[in-house]
Amino acid sequence: MSKRHAVKYKISRRLGENLWGRAKDPVNRRSYGPGQHGQARKKLSDFGQQLRAKQKLKAYYGNITEKQFRKLYDEARRLKGDSSENLIGLLERRLDAVIYRMCVVPTVFAARQFVNHGHIKVNGRRVNIASYLVKEGDVIELKDKSKELAIVLESLQSPERDVPEYIEMDEKARKATFTRTPKLADVPYPVKMEPNLVVEFYSR
Repeated sequence: MSKRHAVKYKISRRLGENLWGRAKDPVNRRSYGPGQHGQARKKLSDFGQQLRAKQKLKAYYGNITEKQFRKLYDEARRLKGDSSENLIGLLERRLDAVIYRMCVVPTVFAARQFVNHGHIKVNGRRVNIASYLVKEGDVIELKDKSKELAIVLESLQSPERDVPEYIEMDEKARKATFTRTPKLADVPYPVKMEPNLVVEFYSR
């Protein structure tokens, strides 16, 4: 098992939830955390619940750094409207998240690597920054040489996930249009996400 996969599965076991809804996730067999104290469960305080909500949301998007996550939160606070909904919208606009939603890669970790390795074009121009924020109407596509990679073919055939409604996918062309910024209710999370608690955590 690669180090990246080991870390991913350790995250899901620590949180005690199948964070990405994958059939192979070890948490399906062992829902308690890793280590000798993993099965000990404590009732969480309000702070603990807020921290856990933040950890889950960060982990779901590939365990992004605290600096990146806080930057998105600060931007969400600056935007008009509900900060928790704004935060979800910004996270879903990340290029690696969009690639994951297109179902051309199996995990968000693979999506980040896919972007970093230069397989993606946005509006016809190569973009290799996973945290790049797409805009409504942007066209995201795989480079010609990347369209028939084994990881892409296998992911497109996988029944585990569907492309959400806010992404208009042309599977044959390996191309998608980001049609609108989603709300929390639009995002197909396999587990319950509570961005309102994340806002409370940072607002302390």
